[in-house]
Amino acid sequence: MEIKVIAGDITQQAAAAVVVNLFDGVKKPGGATGAVDRALGGAVSKLIEDGEIRGKAGEQALIHTLGKMTPERVVVAGLGKSGDFNLDGVRSVAAESARYLRGKGVRRFATIAHGADIGGLDARECGRAIAEGLVLGLYRFDKYKKPNENGRDIEEVSIVEADARKAKELEAGISEGKVLAEATNLARDMANEPANTMTPTRMAEVALDVARESGLQLEVFDRSRMKEMGMGALLGVAQGSAEPPRFIMLRYDGDPDDKDNNLGLLGKGITFDSGGISLKPSEKMGEMKGDMSGGAAVIAAMKAIAHFKPRINVVGIVPATENMPGGSAQRPGDVVKAMNGKTIEVDNTDAEGRLVLADAASYAASIGLKRIVDAATLTGAMVVALGNHYTGAFGNDQKLVDAVVAAGKRAGERIWQLPMHPDFKRQYESDVADIKNIGGRAGGSITGAMIIGEFVGDAEWVHLDIAGTAGTDKTKGWNPKGATGTPAMTFVHLASALAKG
Repeated sequence: MEIKVIAGDITQQAAAAVVVNLFDGVKKPGGATGAVDRALGGAVSKLIEDGEIRGKAGEQALIHTLGKMTPERVVVAGLGKSGDFNLDGVRSVAAESARYLRGKGVRRFATIAHGADIGGLDARECGRAIAEGLVLGLYRFDKYKKPNENGRDIEEVSIVEADARKAKELEAGISEGKVLAEATNLARDMANEPANTMTPTRMAEVALDVARESGLQLEVFDRSRMKEMGMGALLGVAQGSAEPPRFIMLRYDGDPDDKDNNLGLLGKGITFDSGGISLKPSEKMGEMKGDMSGGAAVIAAMKAIAHFKPRINVVGIVPATENMPGGSAQRPGDVVKAMNGKTIEVDNTDAEGRLVLADAASYAASIGLKRIVDAATLTGAMVVALGNHYTGAFGNDQKLVDAVVAAGKRAGERIWQLPMHPDFKRQYESDVADIKNIGGRAGGSITGAMIIGEFVGDAEWVHLDIAGTAGTDKTKGWNPKGATGTPAMTFVHLASALAKG
């Protein structure tokens, strides 16, 4: 899909449709919407008066121009209350209007720059958000479906902007937004793949493709190398599966003269989670193909980071394996030793994410990474606490937590910090090992995070629990049903922010 900025009059575009907008409560449209209203002899105002167009967020009103304007159709997209409108609103209206027009068989349309004029938002940021909304909102994962002969895709979107300065800023933002959205769609593709195709080996192959395309360094450990490294926690999870595990590392050297200016991005890569011997219920178990969403986000983020070239060294680490109940699977009560020497009693084999991340974090600390951020579909308790609306954040350094939350806000990926009090440590004390891998139901997302924190050494660290935000069961805004790609864009914005100090 081509997204371009053009000068001209929205009412004179030779397009199948044009998109204008309206805030909730506006009775007399102005700007581009007012120009369309005048060209249509007051049709928009009449529909507002009749209550058919209200400007509610997510509303799409279609008007056939019947030869009164060059475009054949006009969509008046609702923006909601003007005081609530922000870049998330820009992403949403771009995505929703594009999907609406795709459903009408439109392949090319023109739109105004939502938010860059009457919305009062920065033009470059609006351009980025519009591109993100279009690319993310039009995403479909249908590679295993029979081709639909009537299915059409949007091929071209023109953003009409008469102000030359704003047009230049919009173009710059669009360029950035496309890179970020396409990386996020890579993460979505990986997480939406069935587990019989997106194996640990296939994850490593995708990382290889990214490395070759982006000039990144790649290193992959197999089972024997993990054993040499002492990664007993990861290997304990892997031993129940016939699929070989992979420990994937992508490296970007953006500041080679300052090795300490670095960031580690870690992602849980459980390509299928049956729960192991502590077997999950069969209902919705198929969704556990997405238990590698954190790892997918890391690989995707590394691709975008390589494109933007921030002045910081970034290492992406993905411990990838299945968690299966095979005859050789680890048992509740087993004790494993992580790479840093700490022993862990496996009280529940379905608490495997913290085990694989224990070795990933230990490795990250061992190679001198000063700041570590991990992402994992870690706990059902996170969904209970924050639903599907926020990612939970936990950390040992408030400044880094604040930076991650700010990066998430810029990405449109909402993050909420939860506490990490030492009292929670008592819940995962073990009688036979240094710690247990689970701390009970109470505060389950907190103890899960703190267990990972036992392995980061002296590094500044933030854990993101994306159990509720890695996927969605309905299409809304710029997220179609399925994997969301969260938090790939947060990772990219974080790397950029840290590079700028």
